[in-house]
Amino acid sequence: MGNEPDILNNMLQELRRGTLVLSVLSQLAKAQYGYSLIQSLEEKGISIEANTLYPLLRRLEAQGLLESKWDTEETRPRKYYLLSPLGEDIYRRLCAEWKSMAQSVDRLIEG
Repeated sequence: MGNEPDILNNMLQELRRGTLVLSVLSQLAKAQYGYSLIQSLEEKGISIEANTLYPLLRRLEAQGLLESKWDTEETRPRKYYLLSPLGEDIYRRLCAEWKSMAQSVDRLIEG
């Protein structure tokens, strides 16, 4: 069974992927641009690469969960993202579901 590290890495990646949406939404109560969001998440122990974050932000915006606005006043234009009213509602519901699931899984793990 020489592929245990691969199996574990794949499982960890799946587990992590499921938490990224909630992690990103949690940081967008105030407007942020991509790099600031990466830094904010990193400071809180969530690592996300730009090539994962930007497609996720575009998808969340297309779903109506985020609003965006370009700031062209700085030397470098930046696109800022913010939770939409729908995004705020979905975020609250996801948090409630996350807490419920975490409690259930904790009970299973603790046996």
